[in-house]
Amino acid sequence: MRRVTAALAAAGVAASVLFIGPAAHADYIRDLQYWLDDYGIREAWGVTEGEGITIAIIDTGVDGSVDDLRNAVVGGRDFSGIGSSDGQKGVGSSGDHGTWVASLAAGHGYGPNNESGIKGSAPRAKILTASIGFGVGTSSSDDQIAEAVKWAVDAGADVINMSLTRNTLEWPTSWDEAFLYAFDHDVVVVAAAGNRGSGTSQVGAPATMPGVLVVGGLDRNGQASWDASSQGITIGVSAPSEELVGVNQGGAYVSWAGTSGATPIVAGVVALVRAAHPELDAGDIIHRITETARPVGGVETSPIYGHGLLDAAAAVSATVPRIDPAPADELREWIRVHRRAAGDDVEPTFGPSEPPAAPPASTPIPGASVDSPLGTVLPDVARLRDVGIPLLLYGGLLAALVTWGVLFRRAVLRRRER
Repeated sequence: MRRVTAALAAAGVAASVLFIGPAAHADYIRDLQYWLDDYGIREAWGVTEGEGITIAIIDTGVDGSVDDLRNAVVGGRDFSGIGSSDGQKGVGSSGDHGTWVASLAAGHGYGPNNESGIKGSAPRAKILTASIGFGVGTSSSDDQIAEAVKWAVDAGADVINMSLTRNTLEWPTSWDEAFLYAFDHDVVVVAAAGNRGSGTSQVGAPATMPGVLVVGGLDRNGQASWDASSQGITIGVSAPSEELVGVNQGGAYVSWAGTSGATPIVAGVVALVRAAHPELDAGDIIHRITETARPVGGVETSPIYGHGLLDAAAAVSATVPRIDPAPADELREWIRVHRRAAGDDVEPTFGPSEPPAAPPASTPIPGASVDSPLGTVLPDVARLRDVGIPLLLYGGLLAALVTWGVLFRRAVLRRRER
């Protein structure tokens, strides 16, 4: 009997367990994966399922023994100093997080025809797992991540998934070298935009880094998620971040939310595009993802949706012109302009978009939390309509009354003086 675990998206809320009885049909979990059809992923499988592409998951560790990921994990390493040498043991209080993420990127389901369980965006892609400790380990999380990025490149990654945030706009100089190493080796880095529901109020690296494909989150209806996504001008594309499913270490299923989940959905689509268009470099791959996204409200780009909603079928099959700028060029130019002198690195807090427990302050967590690199949080349209505009009207009325009162009092005083 396989069990399904339901977890609340809000940080600090423990997961509860829901057992699925005999009445549940075999593809119950598959039926929950609405994004496979709504975002053109199943249609894109008519062209490719990601064969020959390797996705590195830099996270809390990926359990390659679960049915949905069996034989998908082809390599791994621990960078926390407290995990297993193969990177498959969950590290820290959010140890299941990495396996959730991996299942949405490259899960292949199980059963005679893989008809049950979780099917990721690229079900025939392979996975590398780099386990890191968010706030734990024998070295800083900054150093763990920098080393993990370089290792993933050397181990053969075509795509690197980073469902995590530093919770600061800045990043350490060691990341300059590590990310340039990835970009120079034509690796696409996909990072989470982040979640307000996890307490992140501004964009955090790596989603502030030039050359990174940043993923924002959507609700079931394709609207910008309020709690399970942050907003900001670095967002490249938006994908589902609510009512997601994933698989825990050990094989239990979990319901979760956050751009930590939207990110591997997109990373899997990046794998599909790489498989379908092996002639394209990383910059062109990212361009295909953003150029074929479905715009929202006729707006070409916005800090709420980026270029729009993910369209996997179009990303794989549409005719898209090539571009010149490469991710490495973008990051090198930023370094040239901004690293004029070595400055002190800001003390980071890392975080998953949906940790099972609230992380301690000033320590890393796995997840997704990002906003505008200017540090402003932009409310969605509904909040502007339902809250912002009424407050503006009430504020204007109050100001008018105060002004009238001051003028009336002055008039009374003048009369008395006469």
